[in-house]
This record gives sequence, structure tokens and C-alpha cells, in this order.
Amino acid sequence: MDKAWFRKIAERFRSPNFTCDICGREVFDGERVCRDCLAALPAITLCCPLCGRRVNEAGVCPECKDRRIAAEMCRSAYVYEGEAARLVTRYKDGARYLAGTIAALMLPVLTREFADADALVPVPMTDAAKRRRGFDQVRLLAETLSALCNKPVLAAAVKQRETAPQKTLSRREREKNLAGCFHVKERAAVRGKTLLIVDDTLTTGATVHALADALLRAKAKKVYAITLTSVEYKYPFGLPAAPEKPRRAPSAAKTQDR
Repeated sequence: MDKAWFRKIAERFRSPNFTCDICGREVFDGERVCRDCLAALPAITLCCPLCGRRVNEAGVCPECKDRRIAAEMCRSAYVYEGEAARLVTRYKDGARYLAGTIAALMLPVLTREFADADALVPVPMTDAAKRRRGFDQVRLLAETLSALCNKPVLAAAVKQRETAPQKTLSRREREKNLAGCFHVKERAAVRGKTLLIVDDTLTTGATVHALADALLRAKAKKVYAITLTSVEYKYPFGLPAAPEKPRRAPSAAKTQDR
């Protein structure tokens, strides 16, 4: 039996009780992630105020200065790396029980940043994509998060067509690939509402941009977005240089001594 296939089956039917969903060690008091693993997750402390990706200096990232996302504000709990990235991959590979863990990790961000949201809007999948994956992982995540935050899920949009794989595409190429692919079928339910888009990961923000644009065209009042993880913004020429400190003029006493 193929080991990768066996691992996927084991993940799907693994009991989520009494063990950490990251390291597998015993946990207590209903915890889903042990304290050591929680502390090791790559939390985002400094982010672009628009796309929410981790940056190395305060302020809007260069990509958002050049091309702003339609959503008013996006936030992620962690950087897409290490155990946070593996958690997303395992969930998308079929470990459905991880929806509760991921939702619990997202809840503090939602409570802190998006208290004014009226409803959660999961990023929709095509029927073909659902069949390939075996389940709609974002819809399940949104429903689980809804139970924790007491905000309803509003599945107001559909994805009208399949889109090309986006892993190798730039942000502009992704936006072109996704242009017009989302359709709001329940315009009356959207009108005048403050909506929070839910997804597992934000890479360039192109998916959020396309869905937020469709919701705003349907007269939503405001659109935000939340994800568990986001890909850190990479400065094209390395880290930005720190500004030079101005040199202090020599004191009068030292000048007289010379």
C-alpha cells in the first residue's frame, strides 16, 4: 500500500481527542494544540495593514501600494510556513477534524479585528473541485468558525468556472485568471452588509480581491477577509535598508579642546 495514501486515510479517520493535532502528544482540558506547539506557530506580529501579510517594516507593503486588494482589510493568524503550513496541507488533504483546530486558531483574530462583521462568506469552489477534493474545506471551516463566533454563514457567491492552477502565477496573472469567476447569486442578502470572507490561506490576495470585488458590486457595505495563514511578503531585493542615523555634531567643549 502506498504510504502517502495510507497517511491520508489515517488522517481522515484519526480521533481528535486527547492528543495535540500538531505533534500528537497528550493534551488535557479539551485543548486541540499543546502549549509548546502553539508557542512555536509563526504568529504575525507586524503586517501590511491592507493585505495582512507579514512585513519587515511598518506600513503598506509595496504590492498593495501598487495594486490594492478590493477587501478593506485582510488578516491572518500565522505565516504560511512550518507547522502552520503543514496544518493547512493536512486539512486540505482530507483531515476534516482539523476544521475545529483551525477555526479555534483563527477566532482570536476574528474577535479582535472583525467584531462588526455581519456574516461569514466562504470562498466558493466549483462542483468539480469539490468532487476532486472530496469535501468543501472552506465551507466547512466557515461553518465551524460560525459556531464559535455566533455569526451566520452566508454562501452568497458561486464560482462559475474552473481556473488554471495558480501556484506559479504572479499576483497580476492570478487576478487575470480569476477575473469574473465569482458570481453573487443572493444580491438581496448581501446588500448593505459588512461581510467577512473566509479562506485557509492568502498567497497574493488575488482570490480575495476577486470575491470582494463581486460582493462590493452586489452592494455589500464593506468586505473584510480572514485566513489561518498568509504567505510572507518577500522584498524583491532583500530586506529594506534601515535608515541611517543622523550624525551628532561635536559638542562645543570638545571643539575647544582640539
